[in-house]
Amino acid sequence: MDTIYALASARGRAGVSVLRISGPLAFETVRGLGVETLPEPRRAALRRLSDETGPLDDALVLLFQKGASFTGEDVAELHVHGSLATISAVLRALSKMPGCRLAEAGEFTRRALENGCLDLAQVEGLADLIDAETESQRRQALRVLSGAIGRRADGWRRDLIRAAALIEATIDFADEDVPVDVRPEVNALLDTVLLDLRQEVAGSRAAERIRDGFEVAIVGAPNSGKSTLLNALAGRDAALTSDVAGTTRDIIEVRMDMGGLAVTVLDTAGLRTTDDPVETLGIERAVQRAKQADLRVFLDDGNPLSLGPIENDIVVGAKADLTGVGVSGLTGQGLDQLVQDITKYLQTLSGQSSTITRERHRLAISNAIAHLESAQDELISKAKDEVAAEALRHGIFELDLLVGRVDVEDLLGEIFSSFCIGK
Repeated sequence: MDTIYALASARGRAGVSVLRISGPLAFETVRGLGVETLPEPRRAALRRLSDETGPLDDALVLLFQKGASFTGEDVAELHVHGSLATISAVLRALSKMPGCRLAEAGEFTRRALENGCLDLAQVEGLADLIDAETESQRRQALRVLSGAIGRRADGWRRDLIRAAALIEATIDFADEDVPVDVRPEVNALLDTVLLDLRQEVAGSRAAERIRDGFEVAIVGAPNSGKSTLLNALAGRDAALTSDVAGTTRDIIEVRMDMGGLAVTVLDTAGLRTTDDPVETLGIERAVQRAKQADLRVFLDDGNPLSLGPIENDIVVGAKADLTGVGVSGLTGQGLDQLVQDITKYLQTLSGQSSTITRERHRLAISNAIAHLESAQDELISKAKDEVAAEALRHGIFELDLLVGRVDVEDLLGEIFSSFCIGK
């Protein structure tokens, strides 16, 4: 493999910036920067970097040997002063090193995957950790990065291989008397695995919402204070407010952190009957988006609405600054309680989340469930064992796909395109 290098820390001026080098010539590349005595692996040491033009910087040099690094290869890190000029000078010197080239987006992490240091789910967890905005996203991503999905998949795979081996033994000795009926043990193994898989799918929506963010829609009649409430929640003028009914036509979204959860609050068009075709279209979109939201906050001003609350939706009086009851975005009355109620409900939802966090995970497990149920049906009906064994093999394949044990080349380009070059 080529030896690759890149800036691993954020671009721009900083106190310290980190440049990462990975590959068979990583240590030689450091020597090529004028470092005659390399530090001991995993022990940082101050060294002067230089090229043919003279000194570049005094940097901390940190080495990781093959098999004990993030990528699984020899890795060197150069902790340099974080000025744009210093970073450019060192990168320019690295570009002149023989056998060394600039890394592509996500290439360090891809090498970690190819060298068995991470499975595919961990790679996705790392991407989520880099993008985490809230505490709940950080915790969830860290759990995935630690290998939680892979460990669970290993356990399911172990049980399914045991079940498949028992069925295969029955097939191999079909012409002989097998002393033990293996079906009860196989069914017990399948029951255990299916229970776990169904629980993972059931909690997948909540896990995806932690990762992508929950949606809360503010619903009400025109001039019920929806836009003013959104601005109060956002702490800024995110939506235009007016005494003229029907001002909000399109859906306005504001992203915020509520109790460590990423939440997108939606300001929707006021619900009423109107002859204005543009406003009608806005109302239709408002109703559709509100139905899709995880939670709706209804501002009740006494006017009937075309959309009613369902279980767990929040209904509060509108414009409490005039009525004295409910919530007011203008004065802040009832605002803290509303935020507490929203946060409490969304935290309840997040507590039901499973380990899997992406649509890809959910599809792989759903496909595995379908194959295992098919195998179980064959066993219960005492049909052909060969069909049950084949269904089990397909189920195991789907779990291998979950963590990238089988060919997932078509997925890798999309996954690694979201990474920065230094990762």
